Amino acid sequence: MRTSVARVLTGAAGLTLMGVGASLLWEVPDLTGVLVWLGGAVVLHDALIAPSVLLIGLVLVRGGARGPVRGALLVAGALTVVALPVLLRPGKPANSSVLPLDYPRNWLLTLAAVATVTALVLAARGIRRGRRRPRS
Repeated sequence: MRTSVARVLTGAAGLTLMGVGASLLWEVPDLTGVLVWLGGAVVLHDALIAPSVLLIGLVLVRGGARGPVRGALLVAGALTVVALPVLLRPGKPANSSVLPLDYPRNWLLTLAAVATVTALVLAARGIRRGRRRPRS
């Protein structure tokens, strides 16, 4: 019974937020720009993101490195979502104290750090598996 109550409350919250979003959408002065942006997001998802995720998933299933790579992809995706507004709006802001750091460089460095840690975890797993196997 708890699950059904939680589902109803979650559904009600979702419908409320959709209503707020729809009401805010009608107040936008350039509705066509928003619709073009949303259409572009759908095309980008269907043409690039979804096939990439499916291809990576296929490689992971055959490669045997699912856990660490999935974790790294999750972290990289979250970092990208957080950095995306800054990455899509290049150039110096009017107020230099708003974004004092080089976000694109730091985003790439952070992704490189995630990839490095993932490679180290996979290497450690490989070494550990190599030690467990009895030599014949």
